[in-house]
Amino acid sequence: MSAAVILAAVLGGGVFFIARRIFFRRKALKLLSYPAGLMRGKTVIVTGANSGIGKATAAELLKLQARVVMACRDRQSAEEAAQDIKNQAGPNQGEVVIKHLDLASLQSVRSFCEEVIREEPRIDVLINNAGLYQCPYSRTEEGYEMQLGVNHLGHFLLTNLLLDLLKQSAPSRIVVVSSKLYKYGSINFEDLNSEQNYNKAFCYSQSKLANLLLTRELARRLDGTGVSVNALTPGIVRTRLGRHVNIPLLIKPLFLLVSWLFFKSPLEGAQTPLYLACSPEVEGVSGKCFANCEEEQLMSKATEDHTAKRLWDLSESMVGLRR
Repeated sequence: MSAAVILAAVLGGGVFFIARRIFFRRKALKLLSYPAGLMRGKTVIVTGANSGIGKATAAELLKLQARVVMACRDRQSAEEAAQDIKNQAGPNQGEVVIKHLDLASLQSVRSFCEEVIREEPRIDVLINNAGLYQCPYSRTEEGYEMQLGVNHLGHFLLTNLLLDLLKQSAPSRIVVVSSKLYKYGSINFEDLNSEQNYNKAFCYSQSKLANLLLTRELARRLDGTGVSVNALTPGIVRTRLGRHVNIPLLIKPLFLLVSWLFFKSPLEGAQTPLYLACSPEVEGVSGKCFANCEEEQLMSKATEDHTAKRLWDLSESMVGLRR
């Protein structure tokens, strides 16, 4: 294919997408607005707060005067992100604290939780945001498939170890970032750790389905405690989450154009996590999933109580909560 044909395709596609962008605006473009000081006196933990949706969420919470605990694997990246969001937040801002957390290591998760329990008198909101997407096959420190380990097991242990402090801080909230790609997954109990076969797309979808199932099971277990837990699907957002996806060099210009036109910005992607963390509208709401700040109807595979209970029990064994 000649360079002229490729250029024509890119330009033609660009014109088409720009026209659609102008005439069919996305509903998600509307940004939330909350009273200044809404989160004053509240402590919020955000995993993966050094980039993407996590960073944008942390920035907005800081503007609302929250004490934001950035739970990140890469401390240098976290420090740079913290400085950036503090510069954006203005004079009347909250406080930023950086703590090391590597979700690919259950020992790191335990150490992080011990530090939080020792140093933080309360947790008002826990936002389980960090994640990996379709990475090459690798294993966590404990030998679990990386996407299952980081997206599901690491956050599962983190949440369970912080539950007592969340209950003491009630009313408090847990926010779980899932993905619409859960629709293409299932819980493969026969090979949950992908030892027989590894399909990176399936493993990501499986981990995001696990997020939804355990949100439902956790909501059931927390009933009456004053701790709510809800999940969300942010949609397609321009972040580094897709860094492991290989895009052919000739397609990259068109892909970048499409992402600029149609993908949400990190700030737009942060609107639903922010809504679930802050909004009085969802006070007491639990066990639901949201998209664009509205409740989302899930497929039946994400609401099966028997599967959720079975996965919960297995996950407890895998992270060492059940002997």
